[in-house]
Amino acid sequence: MTINELLQDSTRQLPPPTPRLEAEILLAHALQVSRTYLYAHADKLLSAQEVARFRGLMAQRLLGKPVAYLVGEKEFWSLTLQVNELTLIPRPETELLVEAALARLPVDSKDVVIDLGTGSGAIALAIASERQQCQIIATDVSLAALEIAQQNAKNLHLAQIKFLQSHWFSNLIGTRAFVIISNPPYIAEDDLYLEQNELRYEPQDALISGIDGLDALRHIIQHAPFYLENSGWLLVEHGYNQGERVAQLFEQHNYIQITTHHDLAGLPRITAGKMVNERILH
Repeated sequence: MTINELLQDSTRQLPPPTPRLEAEILLAHALQVSRTYLYAHADKLLSAQEVARFRGLMAQRLLGKPVAYLVGEKEFWSLTLQVNELTLIPRPETELLVEAALARLPVDSKDVVIDLGTGSGAIALAIASERQQCQIIATDVSLAALEIAQQNAKNLHLAQIKFLQSHWFSNLIGTRAFVIISNPPYIAEDDLYLEQNELRYEPQDALISGIDGLDALRHIIQHAPFYLENSGWLLVEHGYNQGERVAQLFEQHNYIQITTHHDLAGLPRITAGKMVNERILH
């Protein structure tokens, strides 16, 4: 088969919304070439071994395994990140969380930023790439995830990030930050969304957070004031149907200037709040 014939055949097999794109990514990975190469050599005949290698990837994809895990990488904020089954796959909507944080950090900021539950390091690395003088602390309870995040930082030559094993704030005693940012687990235990094929492959402890999905968010919102500088900001990602409840949690813990940011679909996705920290003022 030629490259073009194989792509056409596989595109018909893959589910929407982006079957052609997925087929190109998988074939480029199988051949160890760029997607541009596929277009430039569309009539190239492939060997039986090359076709078999691609078919193997396709078989796993059709069972639901995410493309990012099959190729071992995912683009986020124009950065190419290594990922595997030990880390959550960075999602486009999380870029809104990065945008909201950057809006609160001047270009020449030297502030401390804490990224809670960093996973592959996506959020911390995106901020580091834009605010190179900031001091960034990226935490995760998983040492395996931290190893991946550290490798991503090394690959991207972003050296101003300190990686720390910590269950949320457990190893951050005495640390203060101007911005604390987190994309914690926020799916309820019985949410039917968890039955989707792709999610079965992702680390469940990075997805599920109690009966209503808010356990981690409650903990972070309650304890963040102890780690925020005066007038510092907490920004969290949450489910599209959790915006009102998350904003209420911010209000209960005396944050001000509480703001909800909506994603491209118009759904509430990010909530931010400022803390006038009386523990520091007095």
